[in-house]
Amino acid sequence: MNEQTVDKDWWRGAVIYQIYPRSYQDSNGDGIGDLNGITGRIPHIASLGVDAIWISPFFTSPMKDFGYDVSDYCDVDPMFGTLSDFDVLVETAHSYGIKVMIDLVLSHTSKDHPWFIESKSSKDNPKADWYVWADPKPDGTPPTNWLSIFGGPGWQWHAGREQYYQHNFLVEQPDLNLHNPQVQDALLDVVRFWLDRGVDGFRLDTINFYFHDLELRDNPPLPPEERNDSTAPKVNPYNHQLHLYDKNRPENLAFLERFRALLDEYPAATAVGEVGDSQMGLEIMGEYTKGDNRVHMCYSFEFLASDKPTAARVVQVMEDVDEKAPEGWACWAYSNHDVVRHPTRWDLGPAAARAMTTLMMCLRGSVCIYQGEELGLPEADVPFEDLQDPYGIQFWPEFKGRDGCRTPMPWDNSNQNGGFTAASPWLPVSHMHLPNAVSEQERDPGALLHHYRRAIGFRHAHKALTKGAHSKVTHEGDVVTFTRSHGDEVIFVAVNLSGDPATIDAPAGQWHQIGQELGSVAPGPDGKLHLGPWQPALALKV
Repeated sequence: MNEQTVDKDWWRGAVIYQIYPRSYQDSNGDGIGDLNGITGRIPHIASLGVDAIWISPFFTSPMKDFGYDVSDYCDVDPMFGTLSDFDVLVETAHSYGIKVMIDLVLSHTSKDHPWFIESKSSKDNPKADWYVWADPKPDGTPPTNWLSIFGGPGWQWHAGREQYYQHNFLVEQPDLNLHNPQVQDALLDVVRFWLDRGVDGFRLDTINFYFHDLELRDNPPLPPEERNDSTAPKVNPYNHQLHLYDKNRPENLAFLERFRALLDEYPAATAVGEVGDSQMGLEIMGEYTKGDNRVHMCYSFEFLASDKPTAARVVQVMEDVDEKAPEGWACWAYSNHDVVRHPTRWDLGPAAARAMTTLMMCLRGSVCIYQGEELGLPEADVPFEDLQDPYGIQFWPEFKGRDGCRTPMPWDNSNQNGGFTAASPWLPVSHMHLPNAVSEQERDPGALLHHYRRAIGFRHAHKALTKGAHSKVTHEGDVVTFTRSHGDEVIFVAVNLSGDPATIDAPAGQWHQIGQELGSVAPGPDGKLHLGPWQPALALKV
């Protein structure tokens, strides 16, 4: 392809489909999804009309945190296949016009990574400073009050070095020291390896955790009224601190600029960062995506939290984005592999799920949808004896962990495993998911799957929705309203986010109704918009 024809801005307004590879499709009968399974399901993904896929980690790993503990950044774990299988996946996706993004975990590695094995061997080896090591306090306790997001102290004692190492997550996931330029260089070599292999971009795990405070200052306490559960469950003491020093450090900006400069050597590579912070998420998103020399887009946890997005809440979030990240670019998500699926989290019926999807596809920003979201899957109830997630095992029963959103994808209703595998699946397939299987919904014209296809298609049909500006987002009662504009195209959007009918004034001027395939309503003879429960009104300015 001629470089002049490459859309370097393809990510702006894109719809990205997240795949959790363990649970998408098993191709070899071992009960675990794999790369060849994803390749075989590319036609389904293409039928949705998405721009890209994001594949959660498939690198070599001891799987203490299911791939987010990497022991080799440049190889595929045998349970998922081989590098050749990955190459075929990329080639197949590209043949369908789908870009491939992969999940990079740059803040920490597995304790089994050769870098850490060398680092822990002494205080003077070549990689001694590649991880965050610190001496104990005089009384032998950890050097700071920093906590692990998985519960307990964020430091682990190592007898060989007689020092602590930092771990923001599991004890088995030591944190890299990105203050060391050699570590940065090694990580950027990993980025180049995958770009040279044909990937189109990256999802950056825990992008705001890359640096720690060199002065090792304690985090201040967070008042109870400021705590929320968007980053960690309510029962986790992690929520009791304002995380100023164990993450969110200003030194990260310079590294992100190095990272972006590398991406810019390639025709249209992109990145979306995961900002994990309950208090400063939008400010960090604004900093990290500001200008054209850092990451392209970030998502924080506003719509991944337990708070149901009422009309007033949506307006507040969008106002906060305009205030705290005016030059940034958000990537919106309702569900992912770390949170309770949103139909359960927000108690949404089918009509409400349609309305929320329509709204998301009209918001300014890019969009991530999570496998099974297009089927309206509720959270699965995984019994304790079947749990795999160490997070859930640690905090059971007050927090059941992440397995309920990670159960296998139901492809058909012909057997108890939903067409995912012929073997015993690594997590049980939920019986409540089988009626929502792809095969069942394909036969039902009114199924949510078809609504997702229509909503994504509607978004792509209008540049105002993908790349355009937006007016101030407002609400009249339970109805969210705003306009999107790009050039001469101006689109009015109103979505009733309640189960009750609502009436609002139609927008002034001449408008042509669009979006009938999404249930859009036209103005009545009285000049009002009479919206049914969970109904949108979509119009193009004439």
